[in-house]
Amino acid sequence: MVRKSRAVPAPRSPSRLKAPRKTAGKATDVELQLGTRIAALRAAVGFTLDRLAAEAGFTKGYLSKIENSKVIPPIGTLVKLAQVLNTDLADLFGTDMPDVANDEAICVVRSWERETAIRGGSSFGYDYVALAHKRHRKRMEPFIMVFPSEVDKDIRFEHEGEEFMFILSGKVEFEAEIGGRMKTWVLSAGDSAYFDAEIPHRGRSLRGESQALVVIYRGQGDTAED
Repeated sequence: MVRKSRAVPAPRSPSRLKAPRKTAGKATDVELQLGTRIAALRAAVGFTLDRLAAEAGFTKGYLSKIENSKVIPPIGTLVKLAQVLNTDLADLFGTDMPDVANDEAICVVRSWERETAIRGGSSFGYDYVALAHKRHRKRMEPFIMVFPSEVDKDIRFEHEGEEFMFILSGKVEFEAEIGGRMKTWVLSAGDSAYFDAEIPHRGRSLRGESQALVVIYRGQGDTAED
């Protein structure tokens, strides 16, 4: 059964973004499958491209580029699309592991099983690797984020839910819009931040390769239903 998600405000970044940067090297299997998977899931729930754009708060042109693999979206965009389609990132990534019972009480992902990676050069500069891609119908989306050193000044990310970020290495400049004004924090390894994900936010690396463990909590009512 599919629940209709409420419309969310149009984001400031993806719908107005300039042409994305090219991916360095060969695209990952996930990147190649992502657009096709989103289009298939949209069709499965009977959404037109116009309806999905309206529900998710993106432009039709931007979603068309995603479905045609011309743009690889950031994690915030994928989370928002998953919410509207009443599914989770495991379905968007096309995770299909017959040897794994995705509904088991315990979901173990070995370090060598981190295959669902999106590389930053493909779009907004952020790399991320899913950490619980085997588990379906979950309320949390944990992943490792690698921050770019430069972020377009107009880019902000916002989506439903709550978000936790723990800096694993490097130094990150984290910005969030509070009361209509951007506030900045410099976070080092061991620092963390917990915030409402609907607050426009972004981050960039200030020192080498900066990585963070990020967990997005979707809320009790946002899991996919059978």
